[in-house]
Amino acid sequence: MRMLFCLTASVASAAALTLDQLCTTSYAQSALPAEGFYQGITIDASSVVTTLTTNYSISSNTFFPDATISYCNISFAYTHNGRDDLVHVAYWVPDPSQFQNRFLATGGGGLAINSGSSTVSGGVSIGAVSGLTDGGFGNFNTQEDAHFLLANGTINWENVYMFGYQAIHEMTVLGKQLTKNLFSMQNGTKLYAYYQGCSEGGREGWSQMQRFDELDGASVGAPAFRFAHQQIQHLYSNVVEHTLGYYPPPCELQAIVNATIKFCDPLDGKTDGVVARSDLCKLQFNINSTIGTPYNCAASSGGGGFGPGAGAPTPAQNGTVSAQAVAVAQTIIGGLHDLQGRQGYFSYQPAASFVDAQTKYNNATGKWEVSISGLGGEFVTRYLELRNTSTLTSLEGVTYDTLVEWIYDLWQRYEDSFQTTWPDLKRFQSAGGKVIHYHGESDDSIPAASSVRYWESVRSIMYPGLGYNESASQLQDFYRLYLVPGAGHCGANSGQPNGGWPRTSMTQLIDWVENGVAPEMLNATVSLGANKGQNQKICMWPLRPLYGGNGTELQCVYDQESVDTWQYDLDAFKMPVY
Repeated sequence: MRMLFCLTASVASAAALTLDQLCTTSYAQSALPAEGFYQGITIDASSVVTTLTTNYSISSNTFFPDATISYCNISFAYTHNGRDDLVHVAYWVPDPSQFQNRFLATGGGGLAINSGSSTVSGGVSIGAVSGLTDGGFGNFNTQEDAHFLLANGTINWENVYMFGYQAIHEMTVLGKQLTKNLFSMQNGTKLYAYYQGCSEGGREGWSQMQRFDELDGASVGAPAFRFAHQQIQHLYSNVVEHTLGYYPPPCELQAIVNATIKFCDPLDGKTDGVVARSDLCKLQFNINSTIGTPYNCAASSGGGGFGPGAGAPTPAQNGTVSAQAVAVAQTIIGGLHDLQGRQGYFSYQPAASFVDAQTKYNNATGKWEVSISGLGGEFVTRYLELRNTSTLTSLEGVTYDTLVEWIYDLWQRYEDSFQTTWPDLKRFQSAGGKVIHYHGESDDSIPAASSVRYWESVRSIMYPGLGYNESASQLQDFYRLYLVPGAGHCGANSGQPNGGWPRTSMTQLIDWVENGVAPEMLNATVSLGANKGQNQKICMWPLRPLYGGNGTELQCVYDQESVDTWQYDLDAFKMPVY
Protein backbone atom coordinates (compact mmCIF):
# COMPACT_ATOMS: atom_id res chain seq x y z
CA MET A 1 0.00 0.00 0.00
CA ARG A 2 1.06 3.59 -0.55
CA MET A 3 2.86 5.15 2.41
CA LEU A 4 1.69 8.59 3.59
CA PHE A 5 4.01 11.41 4.58
CA CYS A 6 3.45 14.94 5.84
CA LEU A 7 5.46 18.01 5.01
CA THR A 8 7.39 19.19 8.03
CA ALA A 9 7.84 22.80 8.99
CA SER A 10 11.53 22.59 8.19
CA VAL A 11 10.86 21.91 4.53
CA ALA A 12 7.54 23.69 4.09
CA SER A 13 9.14 26.62 2.32
CA ALA A 14 10.65 25.42 -0.96
CA ALA A 15 12.28 28.78 -1.48
CA ALA A 16 14.65 27.99 1.35
CA LEU A 17 15.50 24.55 -0.04
CA THR A 18 18.72 23.72 -1.76
CA LEU A 19 18.83 21.09 -4.48
CA ASP A 20 20.67 18.79 -2.07
CA GLN A 21 17.87 19.10 0.47
CA LEU A 22 15.15 18.59 -2.13
CA CYS A 23 16.85 15.55 -3.65
CA THR A 24 16.32 13.12 -0.79
CA THR A 25 14.06 10.10 -0.77
CA SER A 26 12.19 11.26 2.30
CA TYR A 27 11.43 14.71 0.90
CA ALA A 28 10.36 13.29 -2.45
CA GLN A 29 8.07 10.83 -0.68
CA SER A 30 6.54 13.66 1.33
CA ALA A 31 5.75 15.50 -1.90
CA LEU A 32 3.98 12.63 -3.67
CA PRO A 33 0.35 13.30 -4.63
CA ALA A 34 -1.94 12.33 -1.76
CA GLU A 35 -3.76 9.02 -1.57
CA GLY A 36 -6.82 9.19 -3.81
CA PHE A 37 -5.61 12.31 -5.65
CA TYR A 38 -5.95 10.46 -8.95
CA GLN A 39 -8.88 8.09 -8.73
CA GLY A 40 -7.94 4.54 -9.74
CA ILE A 41 -4.19 4.99 -9.21
CA THR A 42 -2.10 3.85 -6.24
CA ILE A 43 1.43 5.21 -5.91
CA ASP A 44 4.08 3.00 -4.33
CA ALA A 45 6.02 5.41 -2.10
CA SER A 46 8.62 2.74 -1.39
CA SER A 47 9.57 2.82 -5.10
CA VAL A 48 10.79 6.43 -4.93
CA VAL A 49 14.37 6.89 -6.10
CA THR A 50 16.19 10.22 -6.14
CA THR A 51 19.37 10.93 -8.06
CA LEU A 52 21.26 14.22 -7.89
CA THR A 53 23.20 15.44 -10.94
CA THR A 54 25.18 18.66 -11.15
CA ASN A 55 26.75 20.51 -14.08
CA TYR A 56 24.99 18.44 -16.72
CA SER A 57 25.76 19.79 -20.19
CA ILE A 58 23.10 20.22 -22.88
CA SER A 59 24.61 20.67 -26.33
CA SER A 60 23.41 20.21 -29.92
CA ASN A 61 19.87 19.61 -28.68
CA THR A 62 17.39 19.92 -31.53
CA PHE A 63 14.77 21.66 -29.43
CA PHE A 64 16.65 23.60 -26.74
CA PRO A 65 19.69 25.91 -26.67
CA ASP A 66 22.97 24.82 -25.11
CA ALA A 67 22.98 25.03 -21.32
CA THR A 68 24.48 23.60 -18.16
CA ILE A 69 21.98 22.39 -15.57
CA SER A 70 21.77 20.71 -12.19
CA TYR A 71 18.75 18.61 -11.34
CA CYS A 72 17.24 15.89 -9.18
CA ASN A 73 15.73 12.91 -10.96
CA ILE A 74 12.75 11.68 -8.92
CA SER A 75 11.25 8.43 -10.14
CA PHE A 76 8.49 6.25 -8.74
CA ALA A 77 5.98 3.59 -9.78
CA TYR A 78 2.22 3.33 -9.60
CA THR A 79 -0.47 0.81 -10.40
CA HIS A 80 -4.02 1.02 -11.67
CA ASN A 81 -6.41 -0.34 -9.09
CA GLY A 82 -7.79 -3.71 -10.14
CA ARG A 83 -5.17 -4.15 -12.83
CA ASP A 84 -1.96 -6.12 -12.33
CA ASP A 85 0.33 -3.54 -13.91
CA LEU A 86 3.22 -1.25 -13.03
CA VAL A 87 3.91 2.15 -14.56
CA HIS A 88 7.14 4.07 -14.00
CA VAL A 89 7.44 7.85 -14.20
CA ALA A 90 10.45 10.11 -13.75
CA TYR A 91 10.67 13.85 -13.15
CA TRP A 92 13.77 15.96 -13.57
CA VAL A 93 13.54 18.76 -11.02
CA PRO A 94 15.62 21.94 -11.41
CA ASP A 95 17.54 23.62 -8.64
CA PRO A 96 14.98 25.57 -6.55
CA SER A 97 16.84 28.78 -7.36
CA GLN A 98 16.19 28.13 -11.08
CA PHE A 99 12.57 26.95 -10.84
CA GLN A 100 10.23 29.20 -12.85
CA ASN A 101 6.81 27.83 -11.81
CA ARG A 102 6.72 25.56 -14.86
CA PHE A 103 6.03 21.92 -15.60
CA LEU A 104 6.94 20.24 -18.90
CA ALA A 105 5.40 16.99 -20.15
CA THR A 106 7.37 15.16 -22.83
CA GLY A 107 6.77 12.43 -25.40
CA GLY A 108 8.74 10.01 -27.55
CA GLY A 109 9.39 9.03 -31.15
CA GLY A 110 8.65 6.03 -33.36
CA LEU A 111 7.02 3.51 -31.04
CA ALA A 112 8.74 4.91 -27.94
CA ILE A 113 6.68 6.87 -25.43
CA ASN A 114 9.59 8.97 -24.18
CA SER A 115 12.74 10.55 -25.58
CA GLY A 116 15.03 9.69 -22.71
CA SER A 117 17.05 12.53 -21.29
CA SER A 118 17.01 14.79 -24.36
CA THR A 119 13.72 16.60 -23.76
CA VAL A 120 13.49 16.54 -19.97
CA SER A 121 16.97 18.05 -19.75
CA GLY A 122 15.84 20.90 -21.99
CA GLY A 123 12.84 21.36 -19.74
CA VAL A 124 15.08 21.83 -16.72
CA SER A 125 16.97 24.52 -18.67
CA ILE A 126 13.77 26.59 -18.87
CA GLY A 127 13.08 26.24 -15.16
CA ALA A 128 10.51 23.46 -15.44
CA VAL A 129 10.03 20.18 -13.63
CA SER A 130 10.04 17.83 -16.61
CA GLY A 131 8.37 14.43 -16.76
CA LEU A 132 8.48 11.26 -18.79
CA THR A 133 6.77 7.87 -18.54
CA ASP A 134 7.44 4.28 -19.55
CA GLY A 135 3.74 3.79 -20.31
CA GLY A 136 3.71 0.62 -18.23
CA PHE A 137 5.72 -1.16 -20.93
CA GLY A 138 8.35 -2.52 -18.51
CA ASN A 139 11.02 0.17 -18.33
CA PHE A 140 11.90 3.52 -19.88
CA ASN A 141 13.69 1.84 -22.80
CA THR A 142 10.86 -0.52 -23.82
CA GLN A 143 8.79 0.40 -26.86
CA GLU A 144 5.04 0.03 -27.12
CA ASP A 145 5.09 -2.81 -29.65
CA ALA A 146 6.95 -5.11 -27.24
CA HIS A 147 3.71 -5.74 -25.34
CA PHE A 148 1.08 -4.76 -27.90
CA LEU A 149 -0.08 -8.36 -28.28
CA LEU A 150 -0.89 -10.67 -25.38
CA ALA A 151 -0.73 -13.51 -27.91
CA ASN A 152 -1.22 -13.82 -31.64
CA GLY A 153 -4.70 -12.52 -32.35
CA THR A 154 -5.16 -10.94 -28.91
CA ILE A 155 -4.60 -7.20 -28.51
CA ASN A 156 -3.44 -5.79 -25.19
CA TRP A 157 -5.96 -2.95 -25.27
CA GLU A 158 -4.65 -1.38 -22.04
CA ASN A 159 -1.31 -1.05 -23.82
CA VAL A 160 -3.06 0.60 -26.77
CA TYR A 161 -4.81 3.23 -24.68
CA MET A 162 -1.78 3.92 -22.51
CA PHE A 163 0.28 4.59 -25.63
CA GLY A 164 -2.58 6.37 -27.36
CA TYR A 165 -3.08 9.03 -24.70
CA GLN A 166 -3.57 7.80 -21.13
CA ALA A 167 0.04 7.38 -19.94
CA ILE A 168 1.07 10.92 -20.93
CA HIS A 169 -2.05 12.28 -19.25
CA GLU A 170 -1.37 10.43 -16.00
CA MET A 171 2.28 11.48 -16.01
CA THR A 172 1.18 15.10 -16.51
CA VAL A 173 -1.50 15.18 -13.80
CA LEU A 174 0.72 13.42 -11.25
CA GLY A 175 3.72 15.54 -12.22
CA LYS A 176 1.89 18.82 -11.84
CA GLN A 177 0.79 17.90 -8.33
CA LEU A 178 4.24 16.60 -7.42
CA THR A 179 5.70 19.92 -8.59
CA LYS A 180 3.27 21.95 -6.49
CA ASN A 181 4.08 19.83 -3.43
CA LEU A 182 7.85 19.92 -3.97
CA PHE A 183 7.86 23.70 -4.11
CA SER A 184 5.01 24.27 -1.65
CA MET A 185 3.05 26.22 -4.24
CA GLN A 186 -0.12 27.66 -2.76
CA ASN A 187 -3.44 27.56 -4.61
CA GLY A 188 -3.06 31.15 -5.72
CA THR A 189 0.31 30.52 -7.38
CA LYS A 190 0.10 29.66 -11.06
CA LEU A 191 1.95 26.57 -12.31
CA TYR A 192 2.35 26.83 -16.07
CA ALA A 193 2.11 23.42 -17.74
CA TYR A 194 3.72 22.85 -21.14
CA TYR A 195 4.32 20.02 -23.58
CA GLN A 196 7.12 19.45 -26.07
CA GLY A 197 7.45 16.63 -28.61
CA CYS A 198 8.03 15.81 -32.26
CA SER A 199 6.93 12.98 -34.57
CA GLU A 200 5.29 10.38 -32.30
CA GLY A 201 5.92 12.89 -29.54
CA GLY A 202 3.97 15.41 -31.60
CA ARG A 203 1.05 13.00 -31.90
CA GLU A 204 1.18 12.38 -28.15
CA GLY A 205 1.00 16.12 -27.57
CA TRP A 206 -2.10 16.39 -29.72
CA SER A 207 -3.62 13.43 -27.88
CA GLN A 208 -3.54 15.63 -24.78
CA MET A 209 -4.82 18.83 -26.36
CA GLN A 210 -7.71 17.04 -28.06
CA ARG A 211 -8.92 15.37 -24.86
CA PHE A 212 -7.86 17.33 -21.77
CA ASP A 213 -7.30 20.84 -20.45
CA GLU A 214 -4.16 20.23 -18.38
CA LEU A 215 -1.78 22.21 -20.61
CA ASP A 216 -1.25 25.95 -20.92
CA GLY A 217 0.86 25.53 -24.03
CA ALA A 218 2.38 22.97 -26.37
CA SER A 219 5.23 23.04 -28.87
CA VAL A 220 4.70 20.16 -31.28
CA GLY A 221 6.56 19.21 -34.42
CA ALA A 222 5.67 16.95 -37.37
CA PRO A 223 3.01 15.03 -35.43
CA ALA A 224 2.46 11.42 -36.49
CA PHE A 225 -1.27 11.67 -36.16
CA ARG A 226 -3.66 10.04 -38.65
CA PHE A 227 -1.76 6.88 -37.71
CA ALA A 228 -3.51 4.51 -40.12
CA HIS A 229 -2.83 6.72 -43.14
CA GLN A 230 0.65 7.70 -41.97
CA GLN A 231 2.00 4.20 -41.34
CA ILE A 232 0.63 2.67 -44.53
CA GLN A 233 2.00 5.70 -46.39
CA HIS A 234 5.46 4.30 -45.60
CA LEU A 235 4.63 1.28 -47.82
CA TYR A 236 3.29 3.33 -50.71
CA SER A 237 6.69 4.01 -52.29
CA ASN A 238 7.51 0.29 -52.19
CA VAL A 239 4.21 -0.58 -53.88
CA VAL A 240 4.85 2.05 -56.56
CA GLU A 241 8.19 0.41 -57.39
CA HIS A 242 6.61 -3.04 -57.31
CA THR A 243 3.68 -1.96 -59.51
CA LEU A 244 5.84 -0.14 -62.06
CA GLY A 245 8.43 -2.93 -62.02
CA TYR A 246 11.43 -0.66 -61.49
CA TYR A 247 13.66 -0.42 -58.41
CA PRO A 248 15.88 2.65 -58.85
CA PRO A 249 19.34 2.73 -57.29
CA PRO A 250 19.37 5.24 -54.40
CA CYS A 251 21.83 7.43 -56.29
CA GLU A 252 19.38 7.77 -59.18
CA LEU A 253 16.62 8.99 -56.89
CA GLN A 254 19.04 11.37 -55.19
CA ALA A 255 19.92 12.84 -58.56
CA ILE A 256 16.24 13.64 -59.06
CA VAL A 257 16.09 15.27 -55.60
CA ASN A 258 19.23 17.32 -56.31
CA ALA A 259 17.84 18.55 -59.63
CA THR A 260 14.55 19.44 -57.95
CA ILE A 261 16.34 21.46 -55.27
CA LYS A 262 18.44 23.26 -57.89
CA PHE A 263 15.40 24.34 -59.92
CA CYS A 264 13.08 25.14 -57.01
CA ASP A 265 15.56 26.84 -54.68
CA PRO A 266 15.24 30.37 -56.19
CA LEU A 267 11.43 30.30 -56.48
CA ASP A 268 11.13 32.17 -53.17
CA GLY A 269 13.37 34.95 -54.48
CA LYS A 270 16.46 33.77 -52.63
CA THR A 271 19.05 31.33 -53.91
CA ASP A 272 20.49 29.61 -50.84
CA GLY A 273 20.14 25.86 -51.44
CA VAL A 274 16.82 25.76 -49.58
CA VAL A 275 13.43 25.01 -51.13
CA ALA A 276 11.17 27.32 -49.15
CA ARG A 277 8.32 27.20 -51.67
CA SER A 278 7.66 23.55 -52.40
CA ASP A 279 4.17 24.67 -53.47
CA LEU A 280 5.63 26.78 -56.29
CA CYS A 281 7.90 23.83 -57.03
CA LYS A 282 4.82 21.68 -57.60
CA LEU A 283 3.38 24.28 -59.93
CA GLN A 284 6.50 25.06 -61.97
CA PHE A 285 8.93 22.15 -61.92
CA ASN A 286 8.70 19.51 -64.65
CA ILE A 287 10.23 16.39 -63.16
CA ASN A 288 10.65 14.91 -66.64
CA SER A 289 13.42 17.46 -67.16
CA THR A 290 15.62 15.30 -64.93
CA ILE A 291 15.68 12.44 -67.46
CA GLY A 292 19.24 12.04 -68.68
CA THR A 293 20.81 13.74 -65.66
CA PRO A 294 24.09 11.95 -64.85
CA TYR A 295 24.65 10.47 -61.41
CA ASN A 296 27.69 8.97 -59.76
CA CYS A 297 27.94 7.61 -56.22
CA ALA A 298 30.88 5.75 -54.73
CA ALA A 299 30.49 2.32 -53.21
CA SER A 300 29.47 2.26 -49.56
CA SER A 301 30.39 -0.24 -46.85
CA GLY A 302 27.08 0.46 -45.10
CA GLY A 303 26.34 1.30 -41.48
CA GLY A 304 24.10 3.98 -40.02
CA GLY A 305 21.17 5.56 -41.71
CA PHE A 306 17.43 5.47 -41.14
CA GLY A 307 14.61 3.89 -43.08
CA PRO A 308 14.28 0.99 -45.51
CA GLY A 309 17.50 -0.06 -47.18
CA ALA A 310 19.60 2.22 -44.97
CA GLY A 311 22.87 0.95 -43.59
CA ALA A 312 23.42 -1.87 -46.10
CA PRO A 313 26.57 -2.04 -48.29
CA THR A 314 26.06 -0.68 -51.79
CA PRO A 315 28.16 -0.89 -54.96
CA ALA A 316 29.25 2.14 -56.96
CA GLN A 317 26.32 3.66 -58.84
CA ASN A 318 26.83 5.33 -62.21
CA GLY A 319 24.46 6.26 -64.98
CA THR A 320 21.86 8.76 -66.09
CA VAL A 321 18.39 9.27 -64.70
CA SER A 322 15.96 7.05 -66.58
CA ALA A 323 12.36 7.64 -67.58
CA GLN A 324 11.48 4.65 -65.36
CA ALA A 325 13.00 6.32 -62.29
CA VAL A 326 11.17 9.57 -63.02
CA ALA A 327 7.90 7.66 -63.36
CA VAL A 328 8.51 6.12 -59.92
CA ALA A 329 9.36 9.50 -58.38
CA GLN A 330 6.41 11.27 -60.04
CA THR A 331 3.94 8.61 -58.90
CA ILE A 332 5.25 8.75 -55.34
CA ILE A 333 4.97 12.55 -55.17
CA GLY A 334 1.45 12.35 -56.62
CA GLY A 335 0.29 10.36 -53.59
CA LEU A 336 -1.72 7.18 -53.14
CA HIS A 337 -4.72 6.70 -55.46
CA ASP A 338 -6.85 3.60 -55.68
CA LEU A 339 -7.29 1.75 -58.96
CA GLN A 340 -10.31 3.95 -59.80
CA GLY A 341 -8.18 7.07 -59.48
CA ARG A 342 -9.60 8.26 -56.16
CA GLN A 343 -7.04 9.76 -53.78
CA GLY A 344 -6.33 7.83 -50.59
CA TYR A 345 -3.53 9.97 -49.14
CA PHE A 346 -0.90 12.54 -50.03
CA SER A 347 2.85 12.19 -50.15
CA TYR A 348 6.01 14.15 -49.46
CA GLN A 349 6.71 17.55 -50.98
CA PRO A 350 9.05 17.95 -53.96
CA ALA A 351 12.68 18.25 -52.71
CA ALA A 352 12.10 15.77 -49.88
CA SER A 353 14.32 12.71 -50.23
CA PHE A 354 12.80 9.37 -51.20
CA VAL A 355 13.64 7.52 -47.99
CA ASP A 356 10.66 5.14 -48.21
CA ALA A 357 11.69 4.22 -51.76
CA GLN A 358 15.28 3.26 -50.91
CA THR A 359 16.12 -0.04 -52.58
CA LYS A 360 18.64 -2.70 -51.56
CA TYR A 361 21.30 -4.36 -53.70
CA ASN A 362 21.22 -8.12 -54.18
CA ASN A 363 24.79 -9.29 -54.60
CA ALA A 364 23.65 -12.69 -55.84
CA THR A 365 21.60 -11.32 -58.74
CA GLY A 366 23.48 -8.08 -59.24
CA LYS A 367 20.20 -6.17 -59.17
CA TRP A 368 18.48 -3.56 -57.06
CA GLU A 369 15.27 -4.76 -55.42
CA VAL A 370 12.51 -3.61 -53.09
CA SER A 371 13.34 -2.94 -49.45
CA ILE A 372 10.00 -3.10 -47.63
CA SER A 373 9.55 -0.35 -45.04
CA GLY A 374 9.68 -1.74 -41.53
CA LEU A 375 7.69 1.26 -40.31
CA GLY A 376 4.80 0.42 -42.60
CA GLY A 377 5.25 -3.33 -42.60
CA GLU A 378 4.83 -3.70 -38.85
CA PHE A 379 1.46 -1.98 -38.94
CA VAL A 380 0.24 -4.64 -41.34
CA THR A 381 1.68 -7.68 -39.58
CA ARG A 382 1.34 -6.72 -35.92
CA TYR A 383 -1.38 -4.09 -35.74
CA LEU A 384 -3.69 -5.36 -38.48
CA GLU A 385 -3.01 -9.08 -38.85
CA LEU A 386 -2.20 -9.35 -35.12
CA ARG A 387 0.87 -11.49 -35.65
CA ASN A 388 3.84 -11.05 -33.34
CA THR A 389 6.23 -9.96 -36.04
CA SER A 390 7.33 -6.66 -37.50
CA THR A 391 8.46 -8.04 -40.85
CA LEU A 392 6.32 -7.95 -43.98
CA THR A 393 8.17 -10.36 -46.23
CA SER A 394 6.47 -9.80 -49.57
CA LEU A 395 4.38 -7.37 -51.59
CA GLU A 396 3.01 -10.02 -53.91
CA GLY A 397 -0.63 -9.26 -54.64
CA VAL A 398 -0.46 -5.88 -52.91
CA THR A 399 -2.03 -3.14 -55.02
CA TYR A 400 -2.95 0.48 -54.42
CA ASP A 401 -6.43 -0.79 -53.52
CA THR A 402 -4.84 -3.02 -50.89
CA LEU A 403 -3.16 -0.01 -49.29
CA VAL A 404 -6.45 1.89 -49.17
CA GLU A 405 -8.14 -1.10 -47.55
CA TRP A 406 -5.35 -1.44 -44.99
CA ILE A 407 -5.72 2.24 -44.11
CA TYR A 408 -9.46 1.85 -43.72
CA ASP A 409 -9.12 -1.21 -41.46
CA LEU A 410 -6.44 0.34 -39.24
CA TRP A 411 -8.35 3.63 -39.07
CA GLN A 412 -11.54 1.92 -37.96
CA ARG A 413 -9.79 -0.28 -35.37
CA TYR A 414 -7.72 2.48 -33.75
CA GLU A 415 -9.89 5.55 -34.33
CA ASP A 416 -10.23 6.21 -30.59
CA SER A 417 -6.59 5.58 -29.68
CA PHE A 418 -3.91 6.10 -32.34
CA GLN A 419 -5.60 8.18 -35.05
CA THR A 420 -5.53 11.40 -32.97
CA THR A 421 -7.33 13.71 -35.41
CA TRP A 422 -10.19 15.13 -33.33
CA PRO A 423 -10.59 18.62 -34.84
CA ASP A 424 -12.74 20.29 -32.16
CA LEU A 425 -10.26 21.96 -29.80
CA LYS A 426 -12.86 23.95 -27.89
CA ARG A 427 -11.85 22.50 -24.51
CA PHE A 428 -8.18 23.37 -25.01
CA GLN A 429 -9.05 26.81 -26.36
CA SER A 430 -11.52 27.60 -23.57
CA ALA A 431 -8.89 26.76 -20.98
CA GLY A 432 -6.60 29.39 -22.54
CA GLY A 433 -4.21 26.92 -24.16
CA LYS A 434 -1.77 27.95 -26.88
CA VAL A 435 -0.01 25.74 -29.42
CA ILE A 436 2.93 26.26 -31.74
CA HIS A 437 2.87 23.58 -34.43
CA TYR A 438 5.76 23.29 -36.90
CA HIS A 439 6.71 20.87 -39.67
CA GLY A 440 9.76 20.58 -41.91
CA GLU A 441 8.64 21.30 -45.46
CA SER A 442 11.02 18.66 -46.84
CA ASP A 443 10.11 16.06 -44.21
CA ASP A 444 10.66 12.61 -45.78
CA SER A 445 8.96 10.60 -43.03
CA ILE A 446 5.70 12.46 -42.31
CA PRO A 447 4.34 14.56 -45.19
CA ALA A 448 4.23 18.27 -44.40
CA ALA A 449 0.74 18.30 -45.93
CA SER A 450 -0.39 16.18 -42.97
CA SER A 451 0.01 19.14 -40.62
CA VAL A 452 -1.61 21.54 -43.07
CA ARG A 453 -4.62 19.24 -43.38
CA TYR A 454 -5.11 19.05 -39.64
CA TRP A 455 -4.83 22.82 -39.18
CA GLU A 456 -7.35 23.34 -41.99
CA SER A 457 -9.65 20.70 -40.45
CA VAL A 458 -9.61 22.50 -37.10
CA ARG A 459 -10.27 25.82 -38.83
CA SER A 460 -13.26 24.54 -40.78
CA ILE A 461 -14.78 22.60 -37.88
CA MET A 462 -14.39 25.31 -35.24
CA TYR A 463 -15.39 28.27 -37.41
CA PRO A 464 -17.81 26.88 -40.01
CA GLY A 465 -19.73 30.11 -40.54
CA LEU A 466 -16.74 32.35 -41.23
CA GLY A 467 -14.80 33.12 -44.37
CA TYR A 468 -11.29 31.79 -44.81
CA ASN A 469 -9.36 34.83 -43.64
CA GLU A 470 -11.56 35.49 -40.61
CA SER A 471 -11.59 31.85 -39.50
CA ALA A 472 -7.82 31.62 -39.96
CA SER A 473 -7.33 34.74 -37.85
CA GLN A 474 -9.53 33.43 -35.06
CA LEU A 475 -7.77 30.07 -35.04
CA GLN A 476 -4.40 31.80 -34.86
CA ASP A 477 -5.48 33.38 -31.58
CA PHE A 478 -4.50 30.08 -29.96
CA TYR A 479 -3.16 27.72 -32.67
CA ARG A 480 -0.37 28.69 -35.08
CA LEU A 481 1.25 26.51 -37.74
CA TYR A 482 4.67 27.05 -39.33
CA LEU A 483 6.19 25.18 -42.27
CA VAL A 484 9.97 25.16 -41.88
CA PRO A 485 11.72 25.77 -45.24
CA GLY A 486 13.99 22.93 -46.32
CA ALA A 487 13.85 21.15 -42.97
CA GLY A 488 13.62 17.39 -42.70
CA HIS A 489 11.93 15.17 -40.15
CA CYS A 490 12.12 16.84 -36.73
CA GLY A 491 15.35 18.60 -37.49
CA ALA A 492 17.72 20.19 -39.96
CA ASN A 493 18.19 18.59 -43.38
CA SER A 494 21.70 17.74 -44.58
CA GLY A 495 20.42 17.92 -48.16
CA GLN A 496 19.44 21.58 -47.60
CA PRO A 497 21.87 22.60 -44.84
CA ASN A 498 21.28 26.35 -45.06
CA GLY A 499 17.75 26.07 -43.73
CA GLY A 500 17.04 27.05 -40.13
CA TRP A 501 15.30 25.03 -37.45
CA PRO A 502 13.05 26.46 -34.66
CA ARG A 503 15.29 25.43 -31.79
CA THR A 504 13.79 28.05 -29.47
CA SER A 505 10.11 27.44 -30.17
CA MET A 506 9.55 26.64 -26.49
CA THR A 507 10.90 30.04 -25.50
CA GLN A 508 8.50 31.74 -27.91
CA LEU A 509 5.65 29.59 -26.60
CA ILE A 510 6.42 30.63 -23.02
CA ASP A 511 6.45 34.28 -24.08
CA TRP A 512 3.04 33.80 -25.71
CA VAL A 513 1.50 31.97 -22.74
CA GLU A 514 3.00 33.99 -19.91
CA ASN A 515 3.39 37.42 -21.49
CA GLY A 516 0.82 37.47 -24.28
CA VAL A 517 3.44 37.92 -27.02
CA ALA A 518 2.08 35.86 -29.91
CA PRO A 519 4.78 34.82 -32.42
CA GLU A 520 4.03 36.37 -35.81
CA MET A 521 7.06 34.52 -37.16
CA LEU A 522 8.98 31.64 -35.64
CA ASN A 523 12.65 32.09 -34.89
CA ALA A 524 15.02 29.60 -36.50
CA THR A 525 18.73 28.86 -36.30
CA VAL A 526 20.91 27.25 -38.96
CA SER A 527 22.65 24.25 -37.38
CA LEU A 528 24.54 22.82 -40.38
CA GLY A 529 27.00 23.95 -43.02
CA ALA A 530 28.84 27.18 -43.62
CA ASN A 531 26.04 29.35 -42.25
CA LYS A 532 25.79 27.55 -38.92
CA GLY A 533 24.49 29.89 -36.25
CA GLN A 534 22.66 32.19 -38.67
CA ASN A 535 19.25 33.39 -37.50
CA GLN A 536 16.22 33.11 -39.76
CA LYS A 537 12.46 33.70 -39.60
CA ILE A 538 9.62 31.34 -40.51
CA CYS A 539 6.26 32.54 -41.83
CA MET A 540 2.99 31.54 -40.19
CA TRP A 541 0.60 29.45 -42.29
CA PRO A 542 -1.19 30.19 -44.57
CA LEU A 543 1.31 32.93 -45.45
CA ARG A 544 4.27 31.84 -47.56
CA PRO A 545 7.83 33.22 -47.75
CA LEU A 546 8.85 35.48 -50.62
CA TYR A 547 12.08 37.48 -50.70
CA GLY A 548 12.63 40.87 -52.25
CA GLY A 549 15.68 43.11 -52.31
CA ASN A 550 17.87 40.52 -54.04
CA GLY A 551 16.98 37.88 -51.50
CA THR A 552 17.46 40.02 -48.40
CA GLU A 553 13.94 41.15 -47.48
CA LEU A 554 11.56 38.42 -46.28
CA GLN A 555 7.85 38.96 -46.89
CA CYS A 556 5.12 36.60 -45.76
CA VAL A 557 2.55 36.64 -48.54
CA TYR A 558 -0.82 35.05 -49.24
CA ASP A 559 -0.82 33.12 -52.52
CA GLN A 560 -4.10 31.32 -53.22
CA GLU A 561 -2.70 29.16 -56.04
CA SER A 562 0.10 28.00 -53.77
CA VAL A 563 -2.24 27.36 -50.83
CA ASP A 564 -4.44 25.28 -53.11
CA THR A 565 -1.58 22.86 -53.80
CA TRP A 566 -1.74 21.79 -50.14
CA GLN A 567 -5.43 20.87 -50.30
CA TYR A 568 -6.52 17.33 -51.21
CA ASP A 569 -9.84 15.65 -51.81
CA LEU A 570 -9.28 12.25 -50.23
CA ASP A 571 -12.26 10.80 -52.03
CA ALA A 572 -11.15 7.17 -51.68
CA PHE A 573 -12.98 7.32 -48.33
CA LYS A 574 -16.58 8.24 -47.54
CA MET A 575 -15.62 9.33 -44.02
CA PRO A 576 -14.03 12.78 -43.65
CA VAL A 577 -10.28 12.58 -43.15
CA TYR A 578 -9.37 15.27 -40.61
